[in-house]
Formats: sequence, structure tokens, C-alpha cells
Amino acid sequence: MFAGKRPSNLGVKAGKLAPCPDTPNCVSSQSDDSEHAVDPLPYVSIADIKKVVENMERTTIIEETENYLYAEFKSRLMGFVDDVEFHKDDVNQVLHVRSASRLGKSDLGVNRKRVELIREQLKAVAS
Repeated sequence: MFAGKRPSNLGVKAGKLAPCPDTPNCVSSQSDDSEHAVDPLPYVSIADIKKVVENMERTTIIEETENYLYAEFKSRLMGFVDDVEFHKDDVNQVLHVRSASRLGKSDLGVNRKRVELIREQLKAVAS
């Protein structure tokens, strides 16, 4: 119902994911400000992150390459869509993440909670 249009600025450009907008409904491991910043995820393969993401509810994998994964997460109640990207940074040996709501201003912390849930699940995959 409230999917919105897929953003045109997604993907990795010069080693960076798109910056978060000024709204509080986005987190990124490449953001410098405390409102949007989140720690990078553990350095795992794209296949490992894909396993975790595929096991989460209402998730669709949109794009996958050797060092990038893009998925859409749809909310249960109203069908709002969040765009979630992962970039495997071989130079710094981290997995960068960006999770952003397409519509609205506040996400009530959903994007940050999702990233932390994924972080926890990756610990189980990595061990």
C-alpha cells in the first residue's frame, strides 16, 4: 500500500553507499553524524549476509553481486518499504550497511533495530 518508488541513488559509488537524508529514518555505517551512524557489520561474505536476510520476514532480494547486496523489507501492517544495502569493503575488512525508509520521516527506530538484529544473527553464522 505504501511502497513508494525505488530510490535511484542506491548502489556503491566510489566505495560508498548513498548518504542518509536529513530525516531520522535512516542508518548507515558510513555516516559521521550520531543520528544516522551505526557500526559496520562483521566482515562476512555476501552469501552469509544473504542467508540471514532471506530468513527474515517480508524480505525481497533485489540485487546481488560479489561485494553488494540490496534487499527490500516490507512492514507487516501498512506495507511500507525500507531499502537495505550491504557493501563488502575488502580494504577495511568490514561489511558496510545502509537501511532507510522510503516514505515518512520517523521510523520509530526500526532501521537501527533491524541492523542490530542482523548483527546478532551474523555472529551465529560466523561462529
